[in-house]
Amino acid sequence: MKKLSCFKAYDIRGKLGTELNEDIAYRIGRAYGQIYQPKTVVVGCDVRLSSEDLKQATIRGLNDAGVDVLDLGMTGTEEVYFGAFHLEVQGGIEITASHNPMDYNGMKLVREDARPISADTGLKDIQALAENNEFAEVTSKGTTKKYNILPEFVDHLMSYIDPAKIRPMKLVVNAGNGAAGHVIDAIEIKFKELNIPAEFIKIHHEADGNFPNGIPNPILIENRASTRDAVIQHSADMGIAWDGDFDRCFLFDEKGQFIEGYYIVGLLAQAFLLKQAGEKIVHDPRLVWNTFDVVEQYQGTAIQSKSGHAFIKDVMREHNAAYGGEMSAHHYFRDFAYCDSGMIPWLLAIAVLSETGKSLSSLVEEMIAKFPCSGEINFKVADTQATIQKIFDHYADQQPEIDQTDGVSLNFGAWRFNVRASNTEPLLRLNIESRRDQNPRPMQSYVDELTQLIQG
Repeated sequence: MKKLSCFKAYDIRGKLGTELNEDIAYRIGRAYGQIYQPKTVVVGCDVRLSSEDLKQATIRGLNDAGVDVLDLGMTGTEEVYFGAFHLEVQGGIEITASHNPMDYNGMKLVREDARPISADTGLKDIQALAENNEFAEVTSKGTTKKYNILPEFVDHLMSYIDPAKIRPMKLVVNAGNGAAGHVIDAIEIKFKELNIPAEFIKIHHEADGNFPNGIPNPILIENRASTRDAVIQHSADMGIAWDGDFDRCFLFDEKGQFIEGYYIVGLLAQAFLLKQAGEKIVHDPRLVWNTFDVVEQYQGTAIQSKSGHAFIKDVMREHNAAYGGEMSAHHYFRDFAYCDSGMIPWLLAIAVLSETGKSLSSLVEEMIAKFPCSGEINFKVADTQATIQKIFDHYADQQPEIDQTDGVSLNFGAWRFNVRASNTEPLLRLNIESRRDQNPRPMQSYVDELTQLIQG
């Protein structure tokens, strides 16, 4: 029995051929079907050149386990999430490697109502059965039908905005040759039908698994220039860029400046609280002060959760929160079955711009001025826990307020930081923020101080 190394904490990801191939995909589909025994599941795939074949292998596995499949075709992850809670089905699988290198692929799995399947909620069981490769015989095989979910998905997206309130706007949209293009086109048609005065300037729009403009991952600084340049060239109001399976979107203001995910959390919290004061907003512990400030200003309640989608979704369900945001550009919505979406955030952003009459830069610059942050800085260290302990000991005599929700957060009143081991990579992640009104010290001096401590 060969161990399958493609199983991770939250999903499946591996190098093509050795870690993930059609045989392994078949076994995963078959194991999913045998363990959960759903009647029907939705299956989709991203634009990678290997994704269609892996999808067909997964579908064969599901059918051989007696499961009916609705094949959604080429989709983003959130179209599978949407299908899993919107249609009369009991689960969903998206074949995607998101922003991983060219020679990788993977899968994201959910159960009924798009509930996540991760290491502690069933992924290990699927792994064990797929490794064992001994499946129960079924009396009748499942069937496969093609299903176009796009019209229903776009109608759902429109429920987050009031078309009559959207002011004229020019938007640069960069699908990165990933899966987002077909949804943007459908939204553009819907906007015209509803007389929403938005003009779309499309770059890297065609779905192309060769990724001629590089793997779509706008969190990398080198991948931002094309969106920035197009915003400036076309005098656009906003730029939007997506990763490969478009479950994350990244926003650029009208000056072409990339906006840190942290401030987008504040912006989207504002969008929900403008619609309905008193809503609960869930956030991660890495950077928090701006979120507290916005939520308080607009009469909401801020609730902290450990980072990671499984934790955020659980806390949102527990508190019936309207929105949950992570600074890593994952944004979760109650009306989207608590799943993350890369389409809902920019729609809410244009609603806030329309409602406030402000530019994106002015809305965000107010937040940055009050609560500057370092952005996430990653360090490769030999022993993450020993390094965290060293940092802890170094600052102990300053008697900071300590929070251990996720890694360690130390709050000194005028500044604070969070340091934590990555859930997915052998890295130590550091985030620092300060209160400008209490603290004239430049952010870079804190970055230097902690960098020296970590690497010294």
